[in-house]
Amino acid sequence: MTGTNIRKIPFPIFKVSKAVCPSVLATFAAKTFIMEKVEERFIRYAKMDTQSDPENEQCPSTEKQWALARLLVNELQQIGLQEVSIDEHAYVMATLPANTDKKIPVIGFIAHMDTAPDFTAENVQPQIHKNYDGGDLLLNKGRNIVLSPDDFKELRSYKGQTLITTDGTTLLGADDKAGIAEIIAAMEYLQEHPEIKHGKIRVAFNPDEEVGRGAHLFDVKKFGAQWAYTLDGGPVGELEFENFNAAGAKVIIKGVSVHPGTAYHTMVNSMLIAGEFMQLLPDDQTPQETRGYEGFFHLYQMEGRVEETILQYIIRDHDKKLFEEKKQFFMEKAEAINKKYGDVLTVEMEDQYYNMREKIEPQMHIIDIAEEAMKSLGIKPIIKAIRGGTDGAQLSFKGLPCPNLFTGGHNYHGRFEYIPVESMQKAVDTIVKVVEHTTRKYS
Repeated sequence: MTGTNIRKIPFPIFKVSKAVCPSVLATFAAKTFIMEKVEERFIRYAKMDTQSDPENEQCPSTEKQWALARLLVNELQQIGLQEVSIDEHAYVMATLPANTDKKIPVIGFIAHMDTAPDFTAENVQPQIHKNYDGGDLLLNKGRNIVLSPDDFKELRSYKGQTLITTDGTTLLGADDKAGIAEIIAAMEYLQEHPEIKHGKIRVAFNPDEEVGRGAHLFDVKKFGAQWAYTLDGGPVGELEFENFNAAGAKVIIKGVSVHPGTAYHTMVNSMLIAGEFMQLLPDDQTPQETRGYEGFFHLYQMEGRVEETILQYIIRDHDKKLFEEKKQFFMEKAEAINKKYGDVLTVEMEDQYYNMREKIEPQMHIIDIAEEAMKSLGIKPIIKAIRGGTDGAQLSFKGLPCPNLFTGGHNYHGRFEYIPVESMQKAVDTIVKVVEHTTRKYS
């Protein structure tokens, strides 16, 4: 493809018994070829640093997201999609036209281009581990960084498969570049198999999901779908239409800095006050102490000196009432600090997104189609609440119902992130089956 370094992958060469059905052989060859292509595509994307920046209010929040956006425009055009566009904020959209006259609803598939600011994404070096033996994977010999099933038990279930990992010094970016690669691979597959009938399909790739602003400038009207699916989940089978209600809180604490030798009853150490504030929040309502539907307060960043300390929190709960109570509790503790020390503390709090369940439940056929698609592939649907957020939450409240499908990845946002290639192929298959089941339902 123009402007990219793509290794041409031949169809696999293998010996076949005469007893093998030609259609089975063709299917095997096509699936193997697509699997190799989705792997190659993902690795190419993963090597690009597209980390977003929570401190920058511009969209996209980093210039480096533009490089991937422009590459995707080129690749969508190369595989033959139509109405390929990119707007002034790096939102990329494209269309796979209908190949039937039947009135099939327009559906969409969406993934985000940015990677999380939680861990470094500079110079990502994906590593491929073929025929994984079920034991420890040495990611980085020099630093003795090991991905071990002793720490991540689910690893053993991928014995014999091909795993893509980091080199232990960066995140991988499967969240959500795997989703992008899977959507494009599925569109290419459908383009190459016109015997699979479908209505108009829209795809979109957006910036800044990881900083909570991925859907802020998403043009739902332009996208023009009746519903869509984000490809932004984890292990195979995940199907999610519930997520946290979410708020962000920036706590700014002012102090007074003087020479420590003359500080008596004069110095106000903002870092010590910050520590006192943190202690006022419940220890059992942190991410590491909660699961399932339990919400939390999460301190994810802090910087301080005597004169000023800034704490960055996220506040989460699936239940709207409990969510509002958590925000009120947070503000009450801030007021308690100010009552004790004077007006030294301010809180900048903003709601980020809400639980999309209330928008999806009236249209549960969207979930039924995805569930049926997975079952037809022998995939057990895992319907659960997201302990996090997704662009689909905001899009659902903007009028585009948008549950979330798996990509196949594990351990997002850190050095131990990995994804099995076979899981990526299952995500591609699921997209294709969702398209088929939608066509069948409305034919």
